[in-house]
Amino acid sequence: MADPLLDDVGTLLREAAAKVVVPLFRRLDASDISEKAPGEVVTVADREAEALISEGLRRLRPGSVVVGEEAVADDPDLLRHLRGSGDVWLVDPVDGTSNFAAGRRPFALMAALLTDGVSVASWVYDPLDGTMAAARLGAGTRLDGASPSAPQAEPRVGALRGTAATKFLPPDFRRRVEEGGRRIGELLPGQHCAGREYLDVLTGAQQFVLFWRTLPWDHTPGALLVREAGGVARRFDGTDYHPADEGRGLLVAASPEVWDEVSAALLGG
Repeated sequence: MADPLLDDVGTLLREAAAKVVVPLFRRLDASDISEKAPGEVVTVADREAEALISEGLRRLRPGSVVVGEEAVADDPDLLRHLRGSGDVWLVDPVDGTSNFAAGRRPFALMAALLTDGVSVASWVYDPLDGTMAAARLGAGTRLDGASPSAPQAEPRVGALRGTAATKFLPPDFRRRVEEGGRRIGELLPGQHCAGREYLDVLTGAQQFVLFWRTLPWDHTPGALLVREAGGVARRFDGTDYHPADEGRGLLVAASPEVWDEVSAALLGG
């Protein structure tokens, strides 16, 4: 059944990718890249895509608020809207900017809609391979227009494959995760693109992903996608992720059973 909201925002992300992001991939020069914080780069593609997407989202929902990654860099007070009332959009115009700026893949365009502080819809789009995932609260997840395939059987911990993004982990915590990773079938180092990690959970390419930093535009879209496909997105203490939370640490898994297995192996839960 058609869902106009999912279709309209999906079309908007494809338009931003086709008009702004992909044409600049591997065509940036030094003046197109700057540092917005130590170790955090932003490109002209991020800024132009966010402007295009934000304008389109406001047209779709007049009176709504857009909280974009680059807008928040200029005005952190925008984050207060994540616990506010009404319709609030979260936008990550180029997730995986460090990859994009270096001419590497993957990168993604992402958006989510919160209504009265609750995530009600989300989108993740990988423009290089054309994968589009979208979800509506209570209505499931679409992966390229179809429901993600359910695994035939839950793999045990020794057969699991997933990512631990250890770059920002505190040293003691990193050692614990790396030691626990010996119990996992395959522990991957991460792709520096949260959107692609979430897509890989949906496609079955991996069964889990662990993060330390949990910026709302990085994880709100993917968390709803995974939940609506039968998975979970929980803090290390087992509480469900919420975009306005300021905590650290997030373990996302294709099912509650996988979450329990990975938590026990990597976190000692």
